[in-house]
Amino acid sequence: MTTYDYDLFVIGGGSGGVRSARVAASLGKKVAIAEEFRFGGTCVIRGCVPKKLYVYASQFPEHFEDAAGFGWSVGETRFDWTKLVAAKEAEITRLEGLYRKGLDNAGAEIIESRAELAGAHSVRIASTGQVVTAERIVIATGGSVNAHAEIAGYEHCISSNEAFDLPELPRSILIAGGGYIAVEFANIFHGLGVDVTLIYRGPELLSRFDGDMRRGLQDAMMAKGIKLLLNDVIESVEKTADGALTTRTRAGTVVVADQVMLALGRHPNTAGLGLETAGVALNARGAIIVDDYSRSSVPSIWALGDVTDRVQLTPVAIHEAMCFIDTEYRGKPTKPDHDTIPTAVFSQPEIGTVGLSEEEAARRFAEVEVYRAQFRPMKATLSGRAEKMIMKLIVNATDRKVIGAHILGHEAGEMAQLLGITLKAGCTKDDFDRTMALHPSAAEELVTMYSPSYIIRNGERVTG
Repeated sequence: MTTYDYDLFVIGGGSGGVRSARVAASLGKKVAIAEEFRFGGTCVIRGCVPKKLYVYASQFPEHFEDAAGFGWSVGETRFDWTKLVAAKEAEITRLEGLYRKGLDNAGAEIIESRAELAGAHSVRIASTGQVVTAERIVIATGGSVNAHAEIAGYEHCISSNEAFDLPELPRSILIAGGGYIAVEFANIFHGLGVDVTLIYRGPELLSRFDGDMRRGLQDAMMAKGIKLLLNDVIESVEKTADGALTTRTRAGTVVVADQVMLALGRHPNTAGLGLETAGVALNARGAIIVDDYSRSSVPSIWALGDVTDRVQLTPVAIHEAMCFIDTEYRGKPTKPDHDTIPTAVFSQPEIGTVGLSEEEAARRFAEVEVYRAQFRPMKATLSGRAEKMIMKLIVNATDRKVIGAHILGHEAGEMAQLLGITLKAGCTKDDFDRTMALHPSAAEELVTMYSPSYIIRNGERVTG
């Protein structure tokens, strides 16, 4: 019988890696986990968590403005970027400590070094050159930003990684991209008083989201003063003598800004991991190819999270980790369930969504009922803010199941999480209709839309 140094060796200290290492160790397995930067991964250190903190910070100017409509007189306000950065750093350091503590308490060995595969059962510790063996290996190295070196002057640009820790708040910024990261940072910087321009190659932002959500948010962003350059891309970025950046676009537009941020997607972080040495197969994007149980082409090696390029969300990586634990250490073969995942865009206003968009539902089902409400939330009646909320339910007419729910407005993400439960449970529109409304609330609209706004039959809108 072959003996190994470890039962499990995990490469990558993000959410998926830490969860698999901690739980395996708690089950009595001998576990090591290697991380070359900081424990917590993209989400905790340079992603979801610091981003949400910055979202909160950027919302205060609107809160101050809204207060006047409710009788409050808010005095002079001043924002200190360095204080926000320091507070953020303190919080992610605290969270990193909790990740480490959880691993320590479970008995996992923490290795602060890059680690690379040296074979199907072996790992090389980069800091020492030591090669160790493991019965099972999990790769959970996440994703990394795409630098887009094909853009002339890309070296003058920043990514979301650097955006959190800029030495000073820029007066102006050009952000390239139309996904979560680009849209959220455009709203963050705008809320903090920065002159923001967003450039995107397509006609509408957030291409994979429901059309009403995309258009509603786009209109709200432009109304706030965020400039959008659509159907256009950056061709070159030049740094001038005074430190400003001059960007030229394919359409001939010239934008001068203090910073240019590229938010043009992320790719699986697989470079230099020794995957070829071990025989691990990759797809065209460099992601590790896995089966339904997250096992790679090498039977002793698994991959979790963004490195597989399945669904790039932190809770998904954690879910995949728990499925790995159930399958390999608890005798309960479990496939990750990637269906009906609630998600949010923390823009201003927010988007919260779960299930199919109207456009996707129309392609999949013969007849779809669309329930749509657009209204001014109660808070706006006194604050005077013109922003509207949009709520939509997408229903399969055949069995009356609600197959999509979409919200644009304040706290949309919170509502989407709860809607995720109802859609996952297979609730029908009749279940929504017989649920009592909670009044007064914005969410009551979800259970008071009794008649469809329109019907889509065989891909064509037939009523409305």
